[in-house]
Amino acid sequence: MLVRRVGDVPRNERGNGQISHLLLGLPSDDTPMSITVVTAAPGSRQSDHVHPVSTQIYVIIAGKGQMTVGDETMEVATGEMVYVPPGASHAIFNGGEMTLSYVSVTVPPFPVRVEGDHYRSAT
Repeated sequence: MLVRRVGDVPRNERGNGQISHLLLGLPSDDTPMSITVVTAAPGSRQSDHVHPVSTQIYVIIAGKGQMTVGDETMEVATGEMVYVPPGASHAIFNGGEMTLSYVSVTVPPFPVRVEGDHYRSAT
């Protein structure tokens, strides 16, 4: 059984008020997916980005925000899921006054480099 805690895994402090914790998808993991838990401070915006060959799912676990996938932008809130197909530009913005938290699942996993207690994309 593999169990990991958010506070014990590498994190990516994106510099935009969002901190991502890599629960699954470490270089040593032999898994078909990456899983992160992200906290997004009020006013934080994830940069628009694309995963050319990966599907991504966002599950909002606390708060609310605005999710953009391609040309569409929608309000998202606790308990909602957003599907991002491969090759679609996407980003999430927390325009509220509370922290936004979400789980992101990426299949196949994105490549990462781990340096101490931090990680970053290897691409």
